[in-house]
Amino acid sequence: MKDEKEDTGRKEPKFEEALARLEKIVAEMESGRLDLDRMIARFEEGMGLVEFCNRKLQEVERRIELLVKKDDGIEAQPFEGAREEVDGGGRKG
Repeated sequence: MKDEKEDTGRKEPKFEEALARLEKIVAEMESGRLDLDRMIARFEEGMGLVEFCNRKLQEVERRIELLVKKDDGIEAQPFEGAREEVDGGGRKG
């Protein structure tokens, strides 16, 4: 119950919520039904969500690196593909 109150407090969204909103924005923009002002507003909101999601993914990557065990201790190992996608923006070309 306290989680629901925190979510409605308009603080930081959860990763899944941000991703769902980003998908909705993309669908709206692809529909061709938005005027220029709304298109720009959605683009700005989407870019903010992309930055938020990238930060969250980087945080998770760091946590995973810390949890990877090797032999008698913990050794940081990069999560496969994560560094390339986060650093490279996920797309090339």
